[in-house]
Amino acid sequence: MTLSVDDRAQLIESIEREFAQGTLEIGEAVRRLRVEATGLHQSQFAKMCKISVRTLVHIEHGQGNPTLKSLNAVFRPFGLQMGVMKVRRIYPEMVTF
Repeated sequence: MTLSVDDRAQLIESIEREFAQGTLEIGEAVRRLRVEATGLHQSQFAKMCKISVRTLVHIEHGQGNPTLKSLNAVFRPFGLQMGVMKVRRIYPEMVTF
């Protein structure tokens, strides 16, 4: 199955949104991007990202402690990168009435 450019962009945005909301773990996000957006096998995708298959497998299974460089390598083909964003939380001690 081949996705149109628009469908692929919507898929990537959807996965990005789920990940940012915390409803999708890093490994699952990477696996879904690889499978659903590219259709590549792990070995093909790892080669494209210039990382080892073992590193990719560990990332997809949430194992080990991947480097920022490795994570950015797997997100780069989708126009994404790891980063820091502010999370708005309400702490009880900060709430005033």
